Amino acid sequence: MKDIRLIALDMDGTLLSSDHTVSEQNKEAIKKAREKGVEVIISTGRHFRTSAHIAKELDIHYIINVNGSEIWTMEEELIAREIVDASIIKKLIELKNKHKTWAWSASTDQIWRDEFPDNVEDYTWLKFGFDTDNDETKQLLMATLEEWKEIELSNSSLTNIEVNAVGVNKAKAVEVVCERLGITMDQVMACGDSLNDIKMIEQAGIGVAMGNAQDKVKEASDWITTSNDEAGVAQAINKFVLK
Repeated sequence: MKDIRLIALDMDGTLLSSDHTVSEQNKEAIKKAREKGVEVIISTGRHFRTSAHIAKELDIHYIINVNGSEIWTMEEELIAREIVDASIIKKLIELKNKHKTWAWSASTDQIWRDEFPDNVEDYTWLKFGFDTDNDETKQLLMATLEEWKEIELSNSSLTNIEVNAVGVNKAKAVEVVCERLGITMDQVMACGDSLNDIKMIEQAGIGVAMGNAQDKVKEASDWITTSNDEAGVAQAINKFVLK
């Protein structure tokens, strides 16, 4: 058994149940892990503005946001930030208009949902996302995006494509937190359900896929727990940390 000193948890589809709350079982397991001296952090695709309340509810010290674009302490100290150049955002908006998909984006101070400013260059951008349930459209988008060298692609559901700056992912952000804590990735247990969790799951000492995870995530994991609606996070903590 590995000496786990840090637990990195995705939020949606992982830590949160389908009603977007943290189950009592998950809360109790996190509390017991922290009492044992294990750091617990959130590593999410969400913006700080839409995730900090969960971190505060659990008294978590570090939160990784926007797929690794930002790392914050809960005292709102910004540890790291990686941005997407405004010129790329402009190209992504053009692509969204061409294929007539729903899209959203995160700048450092705002979340944009299918409406974007004319003065794109005046904002600092962290992520862009497409969402479509049309497989043909999604394949056309991927065929274009995979040719771009300056971006990193992932998803947080089967219908979306998430775009970050090249080299930005949750694994790299977790590694930054590890360095601050004086531990290694081998001492991390990471839990997730989507493609934006794969690198974190692969590089952690123990990578856990949720029972509701996408198949590729399950294939990349060391162990598959129960679903997010069955306190899968608590099951993993009990098995690998609390024993």
